[in-house]
Order: sequence, then C-alpha cells, then structure tokens
Amino acid sequence: MMKLSSQLLFLLPLTMGIGIAMAFQTAINTQLREYLYSPLQAALLSFLVGTLLLVVLVIFQSEQKPTLHSFAVIPWYLWLGGCLGVYAISISIYTAPKLGFLTLSGLIIFGQIATSMIIDHFGVLGTDKVPVNWQRLIGGVVIFIGVLLTLQR
Repeated sequence: MMKLSSQLLFLLPLTMGIGIAMAFQTAINTQLREYLYSPLQAALLSFLVGTLLLVVLVIFQSEQKPTLHSFAVIPWYLWLGGCLGVYAISISIYTAPKLGFLTLSGLIIFGQIATSMIIDHFGVLGTDKVPVNWQRLIGGVVIFIGVLLTLQR
C-alpha cells in the first residue's frame, strides 16, 4: 500500500492529467479526421505536431544529447514504442466515433490494467516483479464489468 505523501498528492493529478489529455487528444484527432482522408493521415499530422514540439523541448533541455552511437546500441525492441503509439492513436481515431469515448476509454484502461498485471507479475522487460494478488485481480474484474456497463446506451 502506498503512503499518502506530498509527492503522491503531486503525482496523482499529474497522472490523472494523462487520462484527461488522452480523452481530449482522441476527440481532437477524431475531428481532425473530418478534414483529412483517413485516421492514418490524422494520426500523421498529430505525430508531426508532437514531434516538432519534442524537437523544440529537447533542444532547450539541459541534458546531454545522444550521439549516433547511442542510437546504434539501443536494443531493437525498444524502437517499437513509436509503432505502438501509431497503433494506439490511429485505432482510437477509427474506433472512437463507433464505440463512443466512454467505452473507448474503458476498453483502453482495461487493456492497460490487464497487460500491466502481466508485466508486473512476470517482470517483463526488466521491470520489478509485483505478484498479482486477489485485490489486483478483483480490481481488474471490476474495471471490466464497468466497461461492459458502458456498452449499454
């Protein structure tokens, strides 16, 4: 169990902000699709704007910049993050109008929770092992039931 601390009180709203940003991002990108010809083109424009912002932020950060050698030694599977981002953004643009934002978000959250339990339990990709216990399992089931309830319109 996590202790309530000033750091936790700071991290909770920041983390909740990710969910808020993702919901708005999906709504914005779904609208963007109306002006372009496909979810992939909307995702491309979204990633292009995000990439430009990241370039500016990296230029102005004080941390050391990577060299070409730094990129050469990165394991192949760590390059897949960008591919997963393309999948997530493109499919959310495609499915949001069909499922609705609540069901889409619920399914995304359930997918994250189920996968996170597996990653934690087995220590996938070098993460610390955190065994699945009955509380975590019931939490996942409750989320899944909540998603099923959102399917009722």
